[in-house]
Amino acid sequence: MYCTLAAPLSYLTVSAEAIRTAVKVDLNTPAWEQPQLHNRWHPDIPFSCKVQPGEVVNVECLDWTGGQIGNNDSADDIKYCDLSRIHYLSGPIEVEGAEPGDVLVVEIQDVQPLPEQPWGYCAIFDKNNGGGFLDSHFPNAAKAIWDFEGIFCSSRHIPGVRFPGLIHPGIMGCMPSQELLDTWNEREKELVGYHASIGTDRVVANLPLEKFTHAGSADSDSAAKVAKEGARTIPPREHGGNCDIKNLSRGSKSYLPVYVKGAGLSIGDLHFSQGDGEISFCGAIEMAGIITIKCEIIKNGVKDMCMKNPMYIPGPVEPHYGPSRYLTFEGLSVDETGKQHYLDVNVAYKQTCLQFIEYFKKFGYSGEQLYILLSCAPVQGHIAAIVDIPNACTTLGVPVDIFEFECLPKEGGFEKIITSDCAFTSGK
Repeated sequence: MYCTLAAPLSYLTVSAEAIRTAVKVDLNTPAWEQPQLHNRWHPDIPFSCKVQPGEVVNVECLDWTGGQIGNNDSADDIKYCDLSRIHYLSGPIEVEGAEPGDVLVVEIQDVQPLPEQPWGYCAIFDKNNGGGFLDSHFPNAAKAIWDFEGIFCSSRHIPGVRFPGLIHPGIMGCMPSQELLDTWNEREKELVGYHASIGTDRVVANLPLEKFTHAGSADSDSAAKVAKEGARTIPPREHGGNCDIKNLSRGSKSYLPVYVKGAGLSIGDLHFSQGDGEISFCGAIEMAGIITIKCEIIKNGVKDMCMKNPMYIPGPVEPHYGPSRYLTFEGLSVDETGKQHYLDVNVAYKQTCLQFIEYFKKFGYSGEQLYILLSCAPVQGHIAAIVDIPNACTTLGVPVDIFEFECLPKEGGFEKIITSDCAFTSGK
């Protein structure tokens, strides 16, 4: 029997051309000595490379701390992590033809750990060095190391759990214009000043900090200007930045406003997995990795789409759990002392998280293990209601199939089966 091809063979041949690596990192060189990286937002940071619209490229990234955290059983590196250095980002990448007022469309085609570092970490930062959403309950540093096995991860520090990752970048954004940068600095300085005047006892924003500024390949004069004015990479802003959106994974498209010629796209803070909210601050499973992207340009897109902040379309790939396989906790705007708050989503979500922690302590986990797990596992956080005064209602859905034991509610209580703990500091 003979058959014929429906198309010429040339049409069926897969291109043998390798994907170009636009940004490459070195795990054995200090991050601050690598000119293709930077840790501030400023329009004077030189481009590290150029890509063409429609070109598919690989971008390698260090972990967000630049390699300060080790694969070990101590949280000393978390407690003493120098947060003046973060975040180390790969870029800025010049996109040929991008102009202010355009929209940069970034399609994420793949994200993977670096082959030579198949592990990541999730941590609780000390209340006096970063803190976190529940730092009044968990003020001390702790850490869990996660080992990667293909799409799955597991941890010697949080036994009894295994789940697939939804790998994504925590940070992706374009460089601000000088005008936008000045706006950021002015409004955040005003916020800090106000809270100082009323005696607020916590950091509410991180203003420009010259210490350990890394301005990529900038010359000495430009580097000094970046150090003095450069915005910290900690919050999300109008350009994108540290949004920590777990659904910006493979197949997703992000629409980012362009403020400078060439866009100046920077990417970093890669996560193997993250729960909604990333509540412990270092709440995702942080890793060094490779992200494969393709950029396109929508000319005059900011005006045409009335864009003030970025938009995105989630990717089609994510872990799937049946709707009936989520054990879902509720929280209200009533804090742990019994005080009533008015439609306070922050208070409600804290109570939701604390209820999850108290429930799973019954199986032998420590509060620190559960705080870390809640931050990095594929949990679903939602605002259920925000109109029924005085209480907002939030929910937190935990897929029970990530646990290697039965954990659904039942009569008679639960057996304690977890006997080990996460990594703590040497002083604990």
